[in-house]
Amino acid sequence: MPGARSGAPLRPIRAERSGTGRRRAGSGTASERAVIMRWTMATSTVRLPPGLRGPYEVYVNGVPQQLGVDFNVRDGSLVFERELRKDKISGWRWLLGAWGVGTYRQNDSVDIRYEAADGSPRVAEGLEIEPG
Repeated sequence: MPGARSGAPLRPIRAERSGTGRRRAGSGTASERAVIMRWTMATSTVRLPPGLRGPYEVYVNGVPQQLGVDFNVRDGSLVFERELRKDKISGWRWLLGAWGVGTYRQNDSVDIRYEAADGSPRVAEGLEIEPG
């Protein structure tokens, strides 16, 4: 697929009939009543901490990321061209973990290393990840 990065998950988007029985614009001809699939890349957005100014370093799961290669900056947010997820642990999973039974899911962590106005190094850890 042109412009797609290798390893980036693709998400199907469905164009179906509307509730009125009429086809949505662009859903094809009458002979194409089956669901039309088009693929888009999953993206994730992370808001920059307030007052943060460059230069700064971005890490995902402890791995340095490069501006323009791994992410871009738009409207005060980092935009990743791949799906990042934070795992939420339910009560059952916590209980299993307390008994030594591990359950593992994708749990990404986005951290930013920067210098404060006084020159001291700072790290914003575990920033909130939003679906793009």
